[in-house]
Amino acid sequence: MRPLSDDLAATPVPSSGKDIRVLQVMAGAKAGGAEVYFVRLALALARAGLAQAAVTRPHAARTRSLKSAGLAVAEARFGRVFDFTTRRTLASMISSFRPNVVLSFMTRATQFVPGGDFVHIARLGGYYDLKHYRRCDHLIGNTPDLVDYFMSHGWPRERVHFIPNFVDRHMATPANRTQFDTPATAPLVFALGRFHPNKAFDVLIESIAGMPDAYLWLAGEGPEQRALEAAAARRKVSGRIRFLGWQDDPAPFFAAADVLAVPSRHEPLGNVILEAWAQGVPVVAAASQGPRFLVRDGENGLLVAIDDAALLAAALSRVIADRALAKHLADGGRASLAAQFSEPAVIARYLALFAQVIR
Repeated sequence: MRPLSDDLAATPVPSSGKDIRVLQVMAGAKAGGAEVYFVRLALALARAGLAQAAVTRPHAARTRSLKSAGLAVAEARFGRVFDFTTRRTLASMISSFRPNVVLSFMTRATQFVPGGDFVHIARLGGYYDLKHYRRCDHLIGNTPDLVDYFMSHGWPRERVHFIPNFVDRHMATPANRTQFDTPATAPLVFALGRFHPNKAFDVLIESIAGMPDAYLWLAGEGPEQRALEAAAARRKVSGRIRFLGWQDDPAPFFAAADVLAVPSRHEPLGNVILEAWAQGVPVVAAASQGPRFLVRDGENGLLVAIDDAALLAAALSRVIADRALAKHLADGGRASLAAQFSEPAVIARYLALFAQVIR
């Protein structure tokens, strides 16, 4: 795991960010990790005293959370290029709130941000086509590899910044296994994310077929759900897999599990790994980009080859069978989380960046 070195460390941070006004812009889907993190970041910045407003797609719970933290919130459709209603909504919010920083999440939101008397920063959690970000002043990537990707496409070092994610470290009460028809003593694997081929949940289902006593709780939703259910039926493991749907608060499910599986073929970061560490749960992950950044194999998790169901099953079984190993990996994860991915450390980096760009 690369250290959190960046030019932000030397930037003085205004007291409580009182000179900074940030408009956050998120198009977003109904459910997803980026959408959850958008709210988590906004609430943490509010706790740090930062003046903020937000423009986001209609979502009752999301809007309620943001307003409860004191943000002015406008909702917009974020449709296609000729969605002038969204453009007017953004222009109105910019005119009334007068931000000196606009922080947009991912491509759709970034494309709708107009020019103006503010610094435009886009936050990317993936390897998106950078032609959509040409009008931005700065880019944030949540892994060093993303920052390298930006620079490999011509972005100068002084305009790209690495700021990782953070998670809530509050220990949750474990979900009741009996509510999900799962034996209290059965080995329990947990996984979550959007049901998309990148997440490789098909590989995980194949792995569960090779673990005859284990149950799998799979939280999420997406276009691959029917295919995953069919795969479970083909492998004759439907009776040991629980599709939990999307969970806005997955912490109790982490806390109930013996191990988190992250089988992703493509995973820029792997926020779920941080969430598992927060709940003291050991992690087994395929060695895609994000997990390779986060996990030191054998110290704070185990890494296996991508698309190898047999190796994934063997690693999961090893963690479940060896309690000392499971504790060692969980303790290592919590230590990594405290050292590099705490809320205070990450929020200080955001405040430092905002201070730097508006000087």
